[in-house]
Amino acid sequence: MTHRDIEVNGVRLHLAEQGEGPLLLLLHGFPESWYSWRHQFAPLAAAGYRVVAPDQRGYARSERPAAVDAYTLLHLVGDVTALIAALGEGPAVLVGHDWGAPVAWSTAALRPDLVRGVAGLSVPPLPVSGLPPLALSRERFGEGFYQIYFQRPGVADAEFARDPGSTFRRVLFSGSGDRPGAERPQAWVVPDGQTLLDTVPEPEKLPDWLTEEDIAAFVADYAGHGEHAFTGPLNWYRNIDRNNELLTAFAGRGIDVPALYVAGDRDMVSALIGPDALRGILERLTPRLYGHVTLPGAGHWTQQERPAEVTAALLDFLRGLDG
Repeated sequence: MTHRDIEVNGVRLHLAEQGEGPLLLLLHGFPESWYSWRHQFAPLAAAGYRVVAPDQRGYARSERPAAVDAYTLLHLVGDVTALIAALGEGPAVLVGHDWGAPVAWSTAALRPDLVRGVAGLSVPPLPVSGLPPLALSRERFGEGFYQIYFQRPGVADAEFARDPGSTFRRVLFSGSGDRPGAERPQAWVVPDGQTLLDTVPEPEKLPDWLTEEDIAAFVADYAGHGEHAFTGPLNWYRNIDRNNELLTAFAGRGIDVPALYVAGDRDMVSALIGPDALRGILERLTPRLYGHVTLPGAGHWTQQERPAEVTAALLDFLRGLDG
């Protein structure tokens, strides 16, 4: 695996890459980095692919634009399209997890000429705009819903940056299939007068899929940015309503390339959507759906909690694309 920086769409992005062959872009989610794909690099590269995982705009080792409105989905899709062009090996297969999934789905919907296949982990292909408007989330879950909580300037930023090691332990464990009560996924809601990290205690013992070395790797990726280490990632959430405004013209647009969806049955995202609604979304927006894989016992951190199963699903999908 090699690491380098590249400037695309006016922003410097850090890349991890391995292998040669058709381009496969892995897009991480919140609050992670390229390192969330650590288990997928070697097997996908060995199967004959050029595997590239960027730290996306505002994350980890990549550049952090100062303006909040520099983190819209149009900017993020622009980063991916510019990256495909800069790497010179398109069209690409995109794989996105968590926030990386809306970026992958939206790129496939808006630029199918650059995408020959797309896989989303955890987050299904919502209608291009990314995430539901904040008013709907506020009506359903209340003012303490984490996406609403993240709108407060500087609050979660300082909270997460105070002790990044503790932040990663708490957030990764709380979203996993190993947390107490994980078989009954619930929305992430902050009670009045508490902080978000108050609601997710630090685990006494990490689950088997997560080590202290992994925590240290994430912390190292975010080192050197002080109290602003998480501001870029949080700014993605601060553009939810702006995304809906900017992408209104594309609402309901389907994804006209082969697609794969993978999620754990203990993932808060897919559980809150519900199996019937999820099935309807996939049928409506991904007419060329290759597969819908459910991972028993897995929570939100799909490719980290179930690396072998996720890699196997991706390789099967890639074989279907390439014959």
